[in-house]
Amino acid sequence: MANTNNVTELIIVGLFQDPEVQRVCFVVFLLVYLATVVGNGLIVLTVNVSKSLHSPMYFFLSYLSLVEISYSSTVVPKFITDLLAKIKTISLEGCVAQIFFFHFFGVTEIFLLTVMAYDRYVAICKPLHYTTIMSRFVCRLLVAGSWLGGIIHSTVQILVAVQLPFCGPNVIDHYFCDLHPLFKLACTDTSVEGVIVLANSGLISVFSFLILVSSYIVILFNLRNHSAEGKRKALSTCASHITVVLLFFGPAIFLYMRPSSTFTEDKLVAVFYTVVTPMLNPIIYTLRNAEVKNATRKLWRKKMNSGVE
Repeated sequence: MANTNNVTELIIVGLFQDPEVQRVCFVVFLLVYLATVVGNGLIVLTVNVSKSLHSPMYFFLSYLSLVEISYSSTVVPKFITDLLAKIKTISLEGCVAQIFFFHFFGVTEIFLLTVMAYDRYVAICKPLHYTTIMSRFVCRLLVAGSWLGGIIHSTVQILVAVQLPFCGPNVIDHYFCDLHPLFKLACTDTSVEGVIVLANSGLISVFSFLILVSSYIVILFNLRNHSAEGKRKALSTCASHITVVLLFFGPAIFLYMRPSSTFTEDKLVAVFYTVVTPMLNPIIYTLRNAEVKNATRKLWRKKMNSGVE
């Protein structure tokens, strides 16, 4: 990049231009980010400490929460500090690094959500073989595969970006670095690169979403043979996962499966899946899952009792 670039630093336009609005947003998004870290961190801690949450479902949930913290942390801290800055800047290398980790954790989350759907499919449709199919080794392999898939995806994205020449202007029309806004600054035609990104990001999202939808159609079909209590428990667990899937995939598919634009609405949609959704996930899972709620209460009581002693 250094041999073909006159640009070494990028200026970020940001989300809003009004200083008063930015100050209000700083407080709001700081609280949201803290809630994201604390909420997801509590799930990771609870699953790893509690003896009642050692099933594959909670094993995957703990990794999903860990990814949520990492995913949000690639964008939100910089975004929050920029809200108080008069000139928002980032180095070109820093921009590329942010793109890499943003896509790495984002796609890892997509694969983890798909793995969690497979886990629910096996638990509901093949209950007698569940412990054999979803052994500890298989669970670790599926998690490792999710991380590996994220790395491969991000590597492709970065190989596309680093070959582009940037000679000015250096103003990126977004509140964080992503490929489509960065492509607009390149001193060359990026139509081919745009197709590669569409295939790499958009198709992964669409195909994973179709797999998820198909798995839940099969699950709902198989639930017809279960008892009323079995249906209630299965639907309660699946409903949490489906809600998280829709919150994550909806905005992602909206942004990556169509040509890029400069509408403010795009930025607002991006705010939803980079800032808001990671905070909602622990709330959704804990509010709808009695086992997680009970384990969290026990952990809290144990902490309080140890503090009193």
